[in-house]
Amino acid sequence: MTHLKDLVERLHWLAGLQIGTVVLNQLPEVKRKHFAEEAKALDAPRMRQMSILKRYTLAVALLNAQYARTLDDLAEMFIRQMQQMHHRGKEALAMLRQETQARTDSLIATLRDVVAAFQGEGEIAQRFADIETVIGDQGPTLLEACDAHLAYVGNNYFPLLQTFYKSQRSALFRLLDVLPLRSITQNTSLIEAIKFILQHRHSRSASVSVVQTEHPGTDEERHIHLLDLSWISQKWWALVTGQRKRTPYPSTLQRRPFEVCVFSHLLLGLKSGDLYIEGSWEYGDYGQQLISWEQYQEMVSEYGKQLGLPIEPSAFVAHVQQWLETTAQATDAGFPTNVDVDYQKDRLVIRKPKAKIISGVATLKALIAQRLSPVNLLDVLTDTELWLNWTRFFKPKSGHDAKLDNPAARYLASTFCYGCNLGPTQAARSLKGFDRKQVAYAHQRHIDPDKLQAANATIINAYNRFSLPKLWGDGKRASVDGTKWDIYEDNLLAEYHIRYGGYGGIGYYHVSDTYIALFSHFIPCGVWEAVYLLDGLLKNTSEIQPDTIHGDTQSQSATVFALAYLLGIQLMPRIRNWKDLILYRFSSTTRYLHIGQLFSETVNWELIETHLPDMLRVTLSIKAGKIAASTILRKLGTNSSQNKLYRAFHELGCAMRTGFLLQYIHDADLRATIQAATNKSEAFNGFAKWLSFGGEGVIATNNREDQRKIIKYNHLIANCLIFYNVFEMSRILQELARSGYPVESEAVAALSPYWTHHVNRFGIYDLNLDRCPPTLDFDTVIIPAPTR
Repeated sequence: MTHLKDLVERLHWLAGLQIGTVVLNQLPEVKRKHFAEEAKALDAPRMRQMSILKRYTLAVALLNAQYARTLDDLAEMFIRQMQQMHHRGKEALAMLRQETQARTDSLIATLRDVVAAFQGEGEIAQRFADIETVIGDQGPTLLEACDAHLAYVGNNYFPLLQTFYKSQRSALFRLLDVLPLRSITQNTSLIEAIKFILQHRHSRSASVSVVQTEHPGTDEERHIHLLDLSWISQKWWALVTGQRKRTPYPSTLQRRPFEVCVFSHLLLGLKSGDLYIEGSWEYGDYGQQLISWEQYQEMVSEYGKQLGLPIEPSAFVAHVQQWLETTAQATDAGFPTNVDVDYQKDRLVIRKPKAKIISGVATLKALIAQRLSPVNLLDVLTDTELWLNWTRFFKPKSGHDAKLDNPAARYLASTFCYGCNLGPTQAARSLKGFDRKQVAYAHQRHIDPDKLQAANATIINAYNRFSLPKLWGDGKRASVDGTKWDIYEDNLLAEYHIRYGGYGGIGYYHVSDTYIALFSHFIPCGVWEAVYLLDGLLKNTSEIQPDTIHGDTQSQSATVFALAYLLGIQLMPRIRNWKDLILYRFSSTTRYLHIGQLFSETVNWELIETHLPDMLRVTLSIKAGKIAASTILRKLGTNSSQNKLYRAFHELGCAMRTGFLLQYIHDADLRATIQAATNKSEAFNGFAKWLSFGGEGVIATNNREDQRKIIKYNHLIANCLIFYNVFEMSRILQELARSGYPVESEAVAALSPYWTHHVNRFGIYDLNLDRCPPTLDFDTVIIPAPTR
């Protein structure tokens, strides 16, 4: 609540300082954000030194950016609170079912006896008498028990949310007071419902009227419905209205359940993009960020040629249909000879191949390990800097050269400090010639995530010149995976993650098949990781440009498959839980000899054809840098009856995912390639964590930007060590070959650059027995004796 109060007060203060927004909106988003970041890096005296026009421009941009970020923070706080409430509701339902299992068993036993009595011998009257004997005087009790059970049928935990809503109600209404919510369509029914609950927030009545009667008792009497309730889902309807059927229109609503219903639909609306927050960056109107239809017409033909895809809707659909049907026929024809795949109890089973043992690998690893010279981690950073000058990107936000004494040393110290999660105080104690302020100053004023990514790109490009990584991959594939980083619980990004366990955020990395990490993100635990899958490829500016991306089960989303396809990216994730995946036929009349039982749905080609221009407009907007792929995927990750774009992307994704799944079944080499790629990502996670040895594994800052920078610093240090290791491995392998040792390419291809045993992370400590310690005095007086 304290954090909420601070954010609300900050928003009110910033709202009164929003000037020049019309002019700002005419500037490209990248330029606006650059001005804001430049202003943020300056203190008041340095701002005063600027010309008045630039000073005001930077100030206005900063105020606008801080207002947008505060709205983002408030929106994330709302989403997090509602998600936690629903999570606790689901847990409560699971516990309730355990507690009421005996009641459920009793109801089933009674039902069995009733059915047995009805099917017994004798006339109908006798059978009804037998049923009456079974029920006896328990009728009212049985009905009550049935109603109690039916209240939660279909995993409906909504009735249990009231328990958790009470403590959150005040905060949620306060958020409603300050968030400028708007509907992205002409349908404003949910916005009107929000206004309605705000109007009745102080009511103490259990119900509120939603019907207004005009001219009562006269011939002109009529009843006006105050709200359009069509948006209320079926699970909420009975709880909110007290009636199971949707007609007639209810005269009253249960006030508290209706409030929870509105807040829950608001959560879905913000996540799907049906609602937006005016002035927000993350939750603003994404339609405003798309290219215009005029720009679309100018760009779409050339884009289709680049991708080799027809852009006319009917031709596009025919192209995808042909690909899907050809893939299905090939998989069906090859199924009888596919030794790793068969059915067991009508379920598809894909057996894992036996691990291939490559001779000479263990010996080669041992020889390399013996020849790797011990090295300090800071020396690794220094050597790569002297080779590549990657700190040249670190400079003030203004773009001017740094006015620091020995800037390269300052930048290396900051990278070591934050990349190893030491913190400036601890780092300054370990580095001679530096104090805490010097280490923190470069981090705060001269280094940002974009500059860290540019430094990484320099290392990646140089790494790509080595011949050794070419034996590990061709650079055309990359894999993604996330690993949990601990942060303070009292933080907007902190959330309990069931899969990883504990509170924290997710470091999400794009790792090339050559082992070097191309891109990194830091995202909240509760966010669907696949949202950021495409961003890393699209924002990667290095010379290694993959066109195929592998991931874990989080990457199996249909909408991600669709957007990846339209962006010219092949999505090939590792597949698990086949029983949860639906395969789509090309046509409802299509039949297959061996794989027919895998299919259960048919693609809605008409929906794809109708909305192809909308989907391509989104795609071109992403390629033009107008909007991030993650922004769109956040909206497309939530089903919405109003969001037809979601449904179109989903149908196209179902077709593309089905085709890939068929390839996955058919091709053992493809499965092995995907497994190898995802193994590299998992290995990199451990490698990066090993380098972050400070702070007891906790990112000790609540600043969201600093958290993201720490992940980028760590990514940079990891790439520096990978580069250094490949340099050393190349030298050692050359020496072995010259000495006559048979260096086999197959054995070298099984190596990895994630060596750490030779690296000293902690520096060198001097043992000095010639020290002269202070005189030891056991009689030092701590508390003076009282005077008499």
